[in-house]
Amino acid sequence: MKDLYSKIKPVMVYAPILVLDNTVPAAVEVDLKGFNSAVIEITNAEKPVGDTGTITIALSHADDDGTGASGSYSNCAVADVNGLTSVTAGVIFTLATALQVAALTRVGYVGGKRFIKLTTAEANSNATGTIIGVNVIKGDPETPLLATW
Repeated sequence: MKDLYSKIKPVMVYAPILVLDNTVPAAVEVDLKGFNSAVIEITNAEKPVGDTGTITIALSHADDDGTGASGSYSNCAVADVNGLTSVTAGVIFTLATALQVAALTRVGYVGGKRFIKLTTAEANSNATGTIIGVNVIKGDPETPLLATW
């Protein structure tokens, strides 16, 4: 049977939001407990001509601290992800110049930690802003998923 529905669990990190000067969504933690894989899906609208600043999304990860909560986070490196050839300071996504087309970016997480955190940052001139949305798709569940998520 061609069934993917019962093998994944999407998590909205943040709905599409306008990221502009000094306006970014808060960092969001995702617990991967019970899943053996994850993909980060980032969608962005076209970046306007006048916006010459930079928007980045960084990925960090942490072990369980023994209480079921996350321990100290550290930046992910290129060995912790699929789909990228380099990762600096955990940054897995960058919009760095004006007039970039709308796109969908996906990055696989292959690190061995229970928790991941996505942090969005903005620098310099993004006065008009760009709409960005982020999801994490958790996959390969350790136990079968119920019909409802």
